[in-house]
Parts: sequence; structure tokens; C-alpha cells
Amino acid sequence: MKRSFAGKTDTGLVRSVNQDSYYIDPDGRFFIVADGMGGHAGGQEASRIATGAIQSYLLEHWEGPEDSPLLLSQALLIANQAILTDQLEHPERADMGTTAVVLIFRDEGRPWCANIGDSRLYRLHGSHLDQITEDQTWVAQAVKRKALTPDQARSHPWRHVLSQCLGRDDLQEIDILPVDVKPGDRLLLCSDGLTEELSDPLIASPLKSIRACEGAATALIEAAKDKGGRDNITVVIVTIDLK
Repeated sequence: MKRSFAGKTDTGLVRSVNQDSYYIDPDGRFFIVADGMGGHAGGQEASRIATGAIQSYLLEHWEGPEDSPLLLSQALLIANQAILTDQLEHPERADMGTTAVVLIFRDEGRPWCANIGDSRLYRLHGSHLDQITEDQTWVAQAVKRKALTPDQARSHPWRHVLSQCLGRDDLQEIDILPVDVKPGDRLLLCSDGLTEELSDPLIASPLKSIRACEGAATALIEAAKDKGGRDNITVVIVTIDLK
């Protein structure tokens, strides 16, 4: 499954510090986006620690016996513990946490994804954009219960309240799922600095019209900044190349 890829992050137009982190494996085997929270230093550290811990675990155990769901679960649990340990060593960062969305390509014939929080994975198939991950937020749960409509959720004052994140000793749920892809599909990992500013149709537009991954990533970030750029913005694009 040959693929091309690129990533980019931007502080945005309002924040003075970028609390997002991302990592792209040079061989295109796995991709990580994390969005930290808990003050400038805390958010930066949480996303950095998580990205580093996930990267290290995946590299160390890539050829091991674990299947992909277990590999992803263990990687995120290790990242959670790394943040908890740092919180104990640095009480000034005791409230820090981070989202994480991770995409891996191994030998099972299809990629797998894990996510905690509200960083997302999308798939563009033809002209149709699907949100693959489900936000772990209060408003997403309210929409699922039909207590809120999707339109109400987009502007709800509690839309940033996470139900899960890395950096909690009561971490319970890591969403792990297979991702069906076909040649020509595009996958987008992103922080909520993108989705807070752009609707799904506005996200889909550059993914459909700009062939180069790097160019599409730049266009998405600039579009989010044109809409206000109120948060840090991180995007990673993976294209499943046509044979």
C-alpha cells in the first residue's frame, strides 16, 4: 500500500505558544497528532511527551507479536503513564493533558487508528469526506443521546470539554478501529484548531483539489487562519497512491 504524506503545524493568529505536536514516521508506517492543554508549558509538555512516548513504543514493538489494536492500546497507555509521571515530578504541570490520534500501517492489509479526545481522523473517498473517529467530548455524547443537534454542538459553550484525554489516572476508553481505504483515498489527521474554524465541506475542498500533500496541508492551515485561527492548527495528510 504505497502512500505519500506531509504534515504541518501553525500557532495560529491568537495563541502565542503552539501546544500541538505531531510526528510522521519517515517510512510512512505511522502518524501522530496531539493537542495539549493545561497552560502554555503544560500543554506543550503533555503533547510532546505523548508524541515521544507513542513514537518510541511503536518503534520498539513494531515487529513484535502484538496485533495492531493491542499495539496501539499499549502505546497510548504508556503515553498516559509518562504524562502522569511528569505531573508528579512537576506539580506546576499537574493539570496538563493532551488529545491523541494515531494512524498505523502494518501488514494486516488495512490501517488502524486510535484516538483520545477531539483530534480527528478523516477519510476522503472520491468527493466524499467521512469523519472516522468519534470525538470524546461532552457535546459529542450529547449529540449521540440526541440531547443536542450537530449544529447546536458546533457553537455550544461546552464543546471543548473532553470526556477523555491522556494525562488522567482514570483513563478508561481508547477508541481503536480499522480504517478501510482504497487507492486514491486521502486520510487527514488534525487538531481541533482546524475543525473549529472549518466545516467539513471547507476541509474537503483542498483535499480534493490540491494533489500534493504538502500543498493541501498548507492550504488547510491558511484557510483556518483566514477564518480566525483562534487555536493552534495541525494537519497530517496521507494519500493512498494509485498503483
